[in-house]
Amino acid sequence: MAKDFSDILYPKEKHKVDSHLWCIIMAGGIGSRFWPISTTDSPKQFIDTMGTGESLLQFTFNRFAMLCPRENIIMVTGEQYVDRVHEQLSGLQPYQVLSEPLRRNTAPCVAYAASVIAHLDPQATIIVSPSDHAVFRRERFCADLRQAVATVRQHEWIITLGALPVRPDTSYGYIQFQENPSLPNAHNLHKVVTFTEKPPLEMARQFIASGEFFWNAGIFVWTLPVLQKAYEVYLPSIAETFFKLDVDASREELEEVYSHCEAISIDNGIMEKAENVHVMEASFGWSDVETWDSLYGVFRHDKADNAIINGNVFTYDTRNCLVIMPQGKTAVLEGLDGYIVVANDDTLMVCRRKNEDKVFKFSSDVELKKLLKK
Repeated sequence: MAKDFSDILYPKEKHKVDSHLWCIIMAGGIGSRFWPISTTDSPKQFIDTMGTGESLLQFTFNRFAMLCPRENIIMVTGEQYVDRVHEQLSGLQPYQVLSEPLRRNTAPCVAYAASVIAHLDPQATIIVSPSDHAVFRRERFCADLRQAVATVRQHEWIITLGALPVRPDTSYGYIQFQENPSLPNAHNLHKVVTFTEKPPLEMARQFIASGEFFWNAGIFVWTLPVLQKAYEVYLPSIAETFFKLDVDASREELEEVYSHCEAISIDNGIMEKAENVHVMEASFGWSDVETWDSLYGVFRHDKADNAIINGNVFTYDTRNCLVIMPQGKTAVLEGLDGYIVVANDDTLMVCRRKNEDKVFKFSSDVELKKLLKK
């Protein structure tokens, strides 16, 4: 996995875009695991988490703009984040930023965007992607996605992208696959057997040892007819509701739809049930940067294995730490081993890396105290 971001920031090739290729970017998460950098008002996808000058949403959008026309990229987000999307991505058409009135997980989110695409381009092929993952080799990313798009156009398949796991990480989803030499491009394309979401550590170790699992990168590729059929078979109530929506449905109609809509992920609702799902092994460096520890893992470390992303930081007898300070702020750290040290303009968190599962409690306690003081 790349430890610098030269390929992200400076792609080497000019790419020809595919006019019938569309991308749905899911940008509604609240990023609670990255507190205090990420907050409900300013979640992870809108933040320069990687220290490169661009937010994760901007990275994601710019990657897909190498594959399809800019106007073929649709963001689905919460009402409170619509303005943030427009601030970070200028010149978008109204249909490109869809706001959900309620959080109902990813299956309704994708159905909503797909219903809009169906009105605009019945011949569409659709890539579904999270907004807040890191990709380290954009050239390879484009090559892999082009291969996936060509494959789903030849076969009535759903393709999901899988990354080769490098450690038994309990914060990732896992895809079990089986070898099938008869598949086209069989060296990197496999039939999916099972999906497992965030297994316990011992199970994750068994997955890694078996050699039969990828990390689930959360990127799905399918043609519009295959997507619609999957919803009709596995999530008929969502299909019945969303695919009958008019492209300019009123806010009241949308609120009515969401108020009665099942809250379910696309993984649970479709991927775990469908028989035509195949996984492609990704050749690009990938991380879902879902936790502080996963962020620590993708950055270059100093001689003491510290990953220092931002700020003016002095370390003394300090090792194995992740440090993020606001620009212009100075931190002096002495005698720390295995800590997360992160700060925004008004909050500093110092936490053992092995205890980062307590971050949600920390943020809840701080927010509660702020409310009580009002």
